[in-house]
Order: sequence, then structure tokens, then C-alpha cells
Amino acid sequence: MSFPDLTPEISRLMPELRGRLLPNQPLAPYTWFRAGGPAQLLFNPADEADLAYFLKKLPAEIPVTTIGLGSNMIVRDGGVAGVVIRLGGKAFGEILVEEGARVRAGACAPDVKVARAAADAGIAGLAFFRGIPGSIGGALRMNAGAHGGETTDVLVEARGVDRRGEIRVLTHADMGFKYRFSAAPADVIFTQALFQGRPGDSQEILAEMDRITATREAAQPIKEKTGGSTFKNPPGEKAWQLIDKAGCRGLVHGDAQVSEMHCNFLINRGQASAADIEGLGEEVRRRVKESSGIELTWEIKRIGQP
Repeated sequence: MSFPDLTPEISRLMPELRGRLLPNQPLAPYTWFRAGGPAQLLFNPADEADLAYFLKKLPAEIPVTTIGLGSNMIVRDGGVAGVVIRLGGKAFGEILVEEGARVRAGACAPDVKVARAAADAGIAGLAFFRGIPGSIGGALRMNAGAHGGETTDVLVEARGVDRRGEIRVLTHADMGFKYRFSAAPADVIFTQALFQGRPGDSQEILAEMDRITATREAAQPIKEKTGGSTFKNPPGEKAWQLIDKAGCRGLVHGDAQVSEMHCNFLINRGQASAADIEGLGEEVRRRVKESSGIELTWEIKRIGQP
């Protein structure tokens, strides 16, 4: 699959751009599933100002997609048309401890590193981030949570850039958090977030994080090519239990498989296509609906074209 090269047009429109442009860049290496097609144009901005300049100058008809660490994502095999923006480097990954038990983190900072920075500073309340396999940008977009905590519990405000290239600062109320959902404007690309913790004992917090790690390793296939939890828990139900009752544990489609360790995880056994993985997920949804009458909702984001 190959798209027309957008680089010459972008370079002409944006002579002062400092970030990196990569036409027809494979996206599989950027996803935890290690599957999927290319980006028509992958853009790695140098910093927030560079991102704002790019979005302001980018023609409105060119679609924009943002990816983070790629842990909660399926990139379809046909690739992603338009521009895919991937934040990286110190400009978007810095973690700062501030007065009043607060932590400011860049959108591409891994959740686990934010948890560790808070623990080292004696800030409690953010340890749950240790159990989330993603970055802060993704946590903001989907109100990520684990082990009894959610992003909504600790967020003060989020900062980002909208499609017009304007800086936006969103309060907690602006985010409109619900279970695995944020009502933040879809066109905002988050660049950083401010979190409120509380004073705590570093050793106790680190011990809590160790318990979270041990629980994950014992119950989840974290060493496999997987995207994390596949489906949201329906009200009053556990997705994995519904999947298990429907007889889907270990189910195979192509080279994709429902994990036998935790059946709300799909895994790439080695050579699975994105179509294999998504097709397996849809078969699981069909069987659960047939057996229980409950329709599972995807938690994993799916982007691109078949």
C-alpha cells in the first residue's frame, strides 16, 4: 500500500517547519500489536510551537490522526490517509514535580514513568498509572484507569493544540470524563497535563506500585504483542467473564488469538494482520452477543482503512 507523497506540498506551505516529515511511513513498528499499514505522512513535531505552526498551515481538507505509544490501537492494513502526528522527545515527554504535590507531564510521557516520578517525590494518588500501558495523551483522551484509580481522579487541567493551531487549556470540568471516555474536543492534540496528588511516603507508594506490577504480570499477557484490554466492561459486568462464558478463551482467527491468560486481551502470535486482530475481536463480540445478549464495546482504538 502506497499513498501519494504529501511532503513537497507541506514543505512548500511551511518553510519554517522544524519537525520531521516521513512519507508512507510504516506504522506497525509504532504499535504494540506490530501490525497494520503505513501513514500517508508521519509528522514528528519538534515542540508545541512547531505543532501549532503545522496545524495552522495544514490545509483543512487533509485529515489528521494522532498516535501515542500505540498500546491501545489497531492500525488497519490499508494504512492511514492524511497526516499521522506522533509526539516524542523531551519537548513532549518531560515530567516535572511542582509545589503542592503536583506533577506536570508531557503527553508522550509513559504513564509508568509519571507514576514513578510521583513516587520518588513522595506524592501519593498517582500509583495507579503504573498499571496503564500507555502515555499521558492517551490517558487524557480515554480517562484511562487501573487498580482503583482513573485519570479523572487526579487531573487538574490539560493543555493541547487544536486543528486551527490554537493553544487550548482545558479544566477538569471541560474534559467531561466518564468511564473510558472524555468529552474533550476531538481535534485537540494534547501536549501536557497537570495532576494533583497528595503527600505520601515514597517507600509505601513504591511498594504499592510493586504490587500493581506483580498483579499485572500474573494476570495479563504483558510480554505478548497485544494492545491491552480490548473491550470496555459493560455496566455491572466484566468483559473477560462474558468472553470466557461465550467460549472464546484461546479462540484463533488467522494468526491472532484471544489470550488464554486473560481473555479480554487479543494477541498477535507472530504474523497476524490488523484484519486478523480486528476480525477476531468482531467474532468475540458476535459470540458474546449471541450467548449473553450483551454487546461489547471496543476499548481499543481502530484507525485507518481496511
